[in-house]
Amino acid sequence: MKAEAYMKRGEQVLLHTYNRTPVVFDRGEGVYLYDVDGKKYLDFAAGIAVVGLGYGNPEFEDALKNQVEKLTHTSNLYYNFPAIEAAEKLVKASGMDRVFFTNSGTEAIEGAIKTARKYAAKKDKTKDHEIIAMDHSFHGRSMGSLSVTGNPHYQEDFKPLLSGIHFAEYNNLESVVSLVNEKTCAILLEPIQGEGGIYPADPEFLQGVRKLCDEKDILLIFDEIQCGMGRSGKMFACQRAGVKPDVMAVAKALGNGLPIGAFLTTEKAAVLAPGDHGTTYGGNPLVCAGASAVLDIFEKEHILENVNRVGAYLWEKLKEFKEKYPKIRAHRGVGLIQGLEFEEAPGKIAAAAMRKGVILITAEHNVLRFVPPLIIKEAHVDEMIRALEAAIEEA
Repeated sequence: MKAEAYMKRGEQVLLHTYNRTPVVFDRGEGVYLYDVDGKKYLDFAAGIAVVGLGYGNPEFEDALKNQVEKLTHTSNLYYNFPAIEAAEKLVKASGMDRVFFTNSGTEAIEGAIKTARKYAAKKDKTKDHEIIAMDHSFHGRSMGSLSVTGNPHYQEDFKPLLSGIHFAEYNNLESVVSLVNEKTCAILLEPIQGEGGIYPADPEFLQGVRKLCDEKDILLIFDEIQCGMGRSGKMFACQRAGVKPDVMAVAKALGNGLPIGAFLTTEKAAVLAPGDHGTTYGGNPLVCAGASAVLDIFEKEHILENVNRVGAYLWEKLKEFKEKYPKIRAHRGVGLIQGLEFEEAPGKIAAAAMRKGVILITAEHNVLRFVPPLIIKEAHVDEMIRALEAAIEEA
């Protein structure tokens, strides 16, 4: 088999930071992936909520082909039209005012942290500001984003991290209020916690945190890296509660597989000046041409309408599934970001589903996560459910 030879070569040269599933993917078509040995898989992971438009979208691919023949990189010392166009569309979709393109979601969080500290430093001329983040959150693996990730498991071997980070209980406004002091410069949270186990924020919680930030003149930062770009049924999950942050981090489905992220700010929070922040590759013409096409396709192909319709269907099917199996503790989520919480870690179930041709991934310790491409149909949900049922019986 080709896969075995490729994996053996990979183990000799790749740093072992992932316990990779023993499969080598070769190509994709729609919502399916094919490995190098020709086996077909229904993809309910989408590259960890990245490939929102699925595989082989012709308009997306044409945009990349056209751009790669013209220009792929110039640096941010100059303007480029795809970046301007993508930023205009992102501003329109989000209601924010300014965009800084990055290479990833982690880098977007880094920029958001710097923005908050610069905002506070300009305001009170001091340098010891603090940030409130949430328990069970996940914001990335760099030292800054790791510092605001509310899970000791990810942090332990890399301390000391940034100082002045405090963790509140998610969906508990009083817990947040109790941590605010004169040094607080920002409150950072995911409107739907992804890696933490698929926990949507209560609308009242988001509204309460927004009011608190307004009263104290501190920045509200939303991490929409996984839950944004249509996955909740709104373009951004915070829009479900009618709350706009001061800073928003986005990535993943923005590029449909391209390495792009961004942090967006309101005019009030647009405090970074020349020399404060930079990136060599962020916002280059190629990735921005792709992001611009993604935003166009969302509108043309009515992606949000599909997410709401198929997401409701997925909800009903998973609800029935939970009622059938006593070892499923909970069912959470919205749109096409949903999860089933099991009594035990569901890794064996995900592995069994993989053998049956359906890709599923986990979250936290005991949650099976459903984050498929945003173009799936009800028939794909049915196909996944059949495989999941067989996988549970096997596991």
